Amino acid sequence: MNNDSQLKELVKEKYAAIAAQSQAQNATSCCGATSSCCGDDVYNIMADDYTKLAGYNPDADLGLGCGLPTEHAKIKPGDIVIDLGSGAGNDAFIARRITGETGKVVGIDFTEAMINKARANAEKLGLNNVEFRLGDIDDMPVTSNYANVIVSNCVLNLVPNKYKVISEIFRVLKPGGHFSISDIVLEGELPAKWKEVAELYAGCVSGAIQKQVYLEIIEQAGFTNITIQKDKPIIIPDNILANYLSPEEIQTYKNGKVKITSITVYAEKPAKDARNCCEPGSGCC
Repeated sequence: MNNDSQLKELVKEKYAAIAAQSQAQNATSCCGATSSCCGDDVYNIMADDYTKLAGYNPDADLGLGCGLPTEHAKIKPGDIVIDLGSGAGNDAFIARRITGETGKVVGIDFTEAMINKARANAEKLGLNNVEFRLGDIDDMPVTSNYANVIVSNCVLNLVPNKYKVISEIFRVLKPGGHFSISDIVLEGELPAKWKEVAELYAGCVSGAIQKQVYLEIIEQAGFTNITIQKDKPIIIPDNILANYLSPEEIQTYKNGKVKITSITVYAEKPAKDARNCCEPGSGCC
């Protein structure tokens, strides 16, 4: 399972199924920050607690994130904000609380079921300046130099071509704009067999890349002032490891030097592009 289009279809299928679940089903099948249980679902073990953030809406929280990027995103009233992989709208609604009526929030997701769920949530909240668009985040349905801020929560690791999505973020941000993105990264090599497990890809683990490479891609795209705003370890429970590794392999993994971490990264698009090249995505930059 290493073809980009196959991986995208896998993720779309898995997250469409999650979107179809009720809030109660999601709450009882995860190990997120607001859950009292710990099941065998790899999708929900990384979530942070959103409940104390202004604008939080429980109907939009599926417990699928790995950070709180909106909390760190330096959003201001009147800003145009894009949420990549917006799901049921959790980060979008929190961003809208900050931008106010004079701003705008656009959520982008390539899972139609998630878009429908987010739009229904927005309608219930009566928000007319929050919009959800169906599309790929590595080919955004957004004009260039559009947004002041981009946020994303545990989504970029699901995109096979990290270079392309980071380049798209640069294209869509206004000069002087910035992003705050939470994502899963690695230090050290995962067990080789994990790279062939489709479930672990859709669960954000085997799709992650090395932390240093991740930061280098951001720098190569032209971003400046790259800052890690938060760095937390991800501990995969034994009952989940047992789905993919033998007891001996679990011990080897635990004794090794592999670190799976959630980082929240901030970076700015320069007010003036001094790279002397053409638009990202046109083939010559």
